[in-house]
Formats: sequence, C-alpha cells, structure tokens
Amino acid sequence: MNQERIFKVLLGPHMTEKATLLADEKNQYVFKVASDATKLEIKKAVEQLFDVKVNAVSVINTKSKTRRTLHGLGRRKGFRKAMVSLVEGQAIDFADAE
Repeated sequence: MNQERIFKVLLGPHMTEKATLLADEKNQYVFKVASDATKLEIKKAVEQLFDVKVNAVSVINTKSKTRRTLHGLGRRKGFRKAMVSLVEGQAIDFADAE
C-alpha cells in the first residue's frame, strides 16, 4: 500500500466514552475511516502508522441523522468507523502519535 493511500484510509480517531472504555478493557481502538476502505487496508494502515500488530478489524457504517434547524430539516453526514483490535500487550497512545 502506498503512503498516500494510508493517509486517505484513516481519517482520525473517534474519541467517545464508549471508545475509551473499549481501549481500556478490550484493547480496541476506534477510527473514522474512508467510506471505500476495506478491512485489509485499515489493518495495513494502522500497522504502518502506529507500528503495532493488529489482531482483527470490525467495520460499522453509521447512518446520517436528521436534525431540525432554523431553516427546516437538515441531515448530518453519515460516516464509517472501524474498531481495531490489537495483539495483547500493545497499545496506541494518541498523544505521542506523529
């Protein structure tokens, strides 16, 4: 996988309370990913960017939400997220990531 595609696959970490609990308890990390990214691409991108060994990848497509605004109904954009499970003993620290 070329270096340009790696940066297009992973859009960033998805930091929520649930994602923090997954990281602490099950050694899983949640990322927002490109809508056309495959599990294999996500696995290779995480391994190359963070220098860790990935055990498994699960992908979820979240639907867009309808919100009421001043100008009528609007829609938030849907996105795709990946839950990446790491091998025992490895971790990702987003504060030190370059």
